[in-house]
Amino acid sequence: MARRSVPVLKQLLSNSPILNQTRSVTYMPRPGDGAPRAVTLIPGDGIGPLVTGAVEQVMEAMHAPIYFERYDVHGDMKRVPEEVMDSIRKNKVCLKGGLATPMGGGVNSLNMQLRKELDLYASLVNCFNLPGLPTRHENVDIVVIRENTEGEYSGLEHEVVPGVVESLKFCSERIAQYAFEYAYLNNRKKVTAVHKANIMKLADGLFLESCREVATKYPGIQYNEIIVDNCCMQLVAKPEQFDVMVTPNLYGNLVANTAAGIAGGTGVMPGGNVGADHAIFEQGASAGNVGNDKLVEQKKANPVALLLSSAMMLRHLQFPSFADRLENAVEQVIKEGKYRTRDLGGQSTTQEVVDAVLAALD
Repeated sequence: MARRSVPVLKQLLSNSPILNQTRSVTYMPRPGDGAPRAVTLIPGDGIGPLVTGAVEQVMEAMHAPIYFERYDVHGDMKRVPEEVMDSIRKNKVCLKGGLATPMGGGVNSLNMQLRKELDLYASLVNCFNLPGLPTRHENVDIVVIRENTEGEYSGLEHEVVPGVVESLKFCSERIAQYAFEYAYLNNRKKVTAVHKANIMKLADGLFLESCREVATKYPGIQYNEIIVDNCCMQLVAKPEQFDVMVTPNLYGNLVANTAAGIAGGTGVMPGGNVGADHAIFEQGASAGNVGNDKLVEQKKANPVALLLSSAMMLRHLQFPSFADRLENAVEQVIKEGKYRTRDLGGQSTTQEVVDAVLAALD
């Protein structure tokens, strides 16, 4: 009799509302940490004002403890205005829409100016499956961390003789250190270094030496290496094998966009650029893509990527409960599938998606 009653007792206990309650994990902020924080806002070009406007609406509805200092900056400017740089240096955090990048002609990218002058050496893109959004592969949760300021992206190139252009390529140890530190603090299990050291034996060889040296300091994290062309093939064949990927800048740009396409598209992948003192949050993959004119006219840009990036920003500012609330609302809208922009198989406008997120906040 007693033995037969055990399953019954377990069932009764499992249905108990008290036992089913879960404690939320919180933290003890320092006094004053709840004061509203100023964030520099750059709406940018193309779809930028649409998606940054979406973030502003959601932040206001949540009563998030931030306020925006808004500046108009466009990709055809020669430089980012000094007042904008001063704002970012003061606030230490910026939210940015896409800035158009001129092709060729020797015109510098404002995106690169921001990264170099603020020393935002680490770019992070989180590519993951969203529940309810069908993709070819499941269980994808990849973090691509790439060097953001050196090598090809340093812009240190010159014409040696007519028709011959030389570009510098070099890597530093700090991006490897950041990748392992990120993996350690976020309970990630593996770091993969992406390289082409079989051909670029000195430059990429130095990158691997740095990664191997840092890996010895984190014995609890698995470390492996993969050649970039094989990496791309493995990404489209079996992306679930990757966890954290650390790359030089050019490879990382390609790898991040490939991983984003596999996990659901660039319109839903968050990201940011971070240094020792400052951080800029923007759409993770194809951050420089400002969209076509038709998207802007129809107001059908996808705001999901920047909404999720702004959740990363809230967590960076030590407001985790607001970040969780925003992420949960976005994921609920995606899962329900009623309001989706064209890139996700729907016909919704930006505002319709924002309204659905606002409704899901309550």
